[in-house]
Amino acid sequence: MKSADRRELLECYDSGLLADTIPFWIRHGIDQEDGGYLFCLDRDGSVVDTDKGMWQHGRFAWMLSTLYKTVDTRQEWLDLARHGIEFMEQHAFDSDGRMFFHLAKNGQPIRKRRYYFTEAFAAIAFAAYGHAAEDSARLALGEGLFNLMVQGFTTPGAIDPKFVPGSRPSKSFAVPMIILASAQCLRDTCPADHREQYVKWIDHSIESIRRDFMNHEHHAVLEVVAEDGSVIDHYDGRQLCPGHAIEAAWFILHEARLRNDDQQLIETGLTILDWMWERGWDQEHGGILYFRDLFQKPVQDYWHDMKFWWPQNETIVATLLAHEITGDHKYESWHRQIHDWTYANFPDPEYGEWYGYLHRDGRLSSTAKGNLWKGPFHVPRMQWYCRGLLR
Repeated sequence: MKSADRRELLECYDSGLLADTIPFWIRHGIDQEDGGYLFCLDRDGSVVDTDKGMWQHGRFAWMLSTLYKTVDTRQEWLDLARHGIEFMEQHAFDSDGRMFFHLAKNGQPIRKRRYYFTEAFAAIAFAAYGHAAEDSARLALGEGLFNLMVQGFTTPGAIDPKFVPGSRPSKSFAVPMIILASAQCLRDTCPADHREQYVKWIDHSIESIRRDFMNHEHHAVLEVVAEDGSVIDHYDGRQLCPGHAIEAAWFILHEARLRNDDQQLIETGLTILDWMWERGWDQEHGGILYFRDLFQKPVQDYWHDMKFWWPQNETIVATLLAHEITGDHKYESWHRQIHDWTYANFPDPEYGEWYGYLHRDGRLSSTAKGNLWKGPFHVPRMQWYCRGLLR
């Protein structure tokens, strides 16, 4: 990559993170009355709904703590991370140690999900905050939440079945992926003598992805497979999510880089990226499509051809990282394609931050800047990670 192109990209990610995305959420997303954060915001930052998602609380607290530790020791970032941590401590935990997914503004519980994703995002938040603030109690809580999450996802019967027991047994790509991502975060923040356990979970998750979800016959990463890893030839079993798989690709490439460019990990990450770029890149309009069918059949979900913000974010990271590792101009070209298309369509030049939902051709579908699913995570994480690569 030419030095001028690197400078241009670095400025884009750096200014986007520090002068746009994070300031937008600090201006509009901090609840000074009841604590925690508000994420359901319209284009101009005005509040659309005051309910609070705990996924997003964990993600924002993690992001702020990580920025404090890796970018600049701004006390405001650490204080605001603690603001979210304290709200979760006071309101997000049920009597059984599990966490609520969805709360009212004042912290009253509204919804609790069967899955352990809330605990996963809280684990990285508490660990990152504990690491940044030198708060051993919060760090230990993060490690405990990781263990709870892993136990819940890997213990048979710990999660109530989604379908009639025995009717169509399956397993989900989301499980090894969230364990992989969380273990990488915990390894970066935990005491040195605790790191080996997270390395083991990283290795276990990558092996599960290779063995069960990478389908070499069809050149695809499957979201749901039978217990033996075979294709379930129904809507759910055929449905591919290219952005999700590409996100896993860069987690694996990141791991390869940390391990002195481990060639097996590089091959795995690049294979996933290659397969899912071909599956997901919209040849007609540009951008990464949300869902595809394994056999090019119709997809059940009606938003299958929309352009959501986060698959574009993850593809920007993956293609840049692939180029940094390999020097292959193919990945430089792919990165330029996804970067240019995304930045031409998602950022809001008037009010800042990014829209989340576009139609296939790039037309705006919703003016929302945030909700229970979109918040200050995928966009700033992409900007932070790419900024670090280019620096």
